[in-house]
Amino acid sequence: MEVLFERVAGLDIGKESLCVCGRTPGPRGRRVSQTRTFKTTTRSLVVMRDWLVESGVTIAAMESTSTYWKAPFYCLEEVLEVWLLNAAHMKAVPGRKTDVKDAEWIAQLLEHGLLRPSFVPPPEIRRLRMLTRYREQLMGDRTREAMRLELMLEDASIKLSTVASSLTTVSARATLTALIEGERDPRALADLAKGRMRVKIPALTEALTGHFDAGHARLARSILNRLDAVEAALAELDAVIAEACAPWAHQLELLQTIPGVGEKVAQVIVAETGADMPHVTVGVEGVGGVGASTRYGSQSIEGCVNTASSAPRARVWLTTFARGASSEQFEALASGCFAA
Repeated sequence: MEVLFERVAGLDIGKESLCVCGRTPGPRGRRVSQTRTFKTTTRSLVVMRDWLVESGVTIAAMESTSTYWKAPFYCLEEVLEVWLLNAAHMKAVPGRKTDVKDAEWIAQLLEHGLLRPSFVPPPEIRRLRMLTRYREQLMGDRTREAMRLELMLEDASIKLSTVASSLTTVSARATLTALIEGERDPRALADLAKGRMRVKIPALTEALTGHFDAGHARLARSILNRLDAVEAALAELDAVIAEACAPWAHQLELLQTIPGVGEKVAQVIVAETGADMPHVTVGVEGVGGVGASTRYGSQSIEGCVNTASSAPRARVWLTTFARGASSEQFEALASGCFAA
């Protein structure tokens, strides 16, 4: 089989160590393999990098094993072309012998051009992605704490959420604070309602009749403190993300011209696609690429989230956009709104 890359390396990565196989031209047209094992500490990775450079290796490949691939990838990308591989794609290549080590098999496939690299964004996009993904996690924490608050109130037979639109409104928060401080009179609690909630005082009085005790109060205080901490962290993170997005202000502005796409969703799209999207397939395939699919109805196309395990793992973080925008909107995005 034709050799497309003369000097290659395959990496089999673990948590504490990695095996590296370098394959280079040998005498009489044969291929020579050299395999070494290194620790995954920064110092050992630098030694590995120097060895590959001295061997004349120009391209390396590794599987996307958990998050363990990141340190070797970041170390090598400064001096070599590095490919990150999808394990499922690599396993689909036939012909592997049972006695061939993973690192050597990767190197063999790479030298013959039988591998397909995954998209790895540049460092500045990776830093932005880390911020936006952490924000998504914090938003999930906020939702879970709100659910815990709801369950606790149900345990106390307090039906505040059946009257208030949210347990985080000003009126609901004032009521919860009073409950924690010891107020138990439903009429007095209902009278804390603000604005338009005051027309619901009779319903509030009924909903606030329960058996809220000291145990519920301690738990409610803990949950509210946690919610306050998450909200403060989110506010700080929003400012950090806005500053980090400054280089892509034009792309963000264009994205927000799409109906249903606000500032935060636009920031996630930039963080997950790398801002120029040359690697994203246009059209229906592009919708599938972010874990969304198209459902054809009698008159329109409805965007729906694809929750199948086969949905691309690298696009899981874009499901926020998939839930908030139709497939037509995503197709317009993938068709070149970044290029304007």
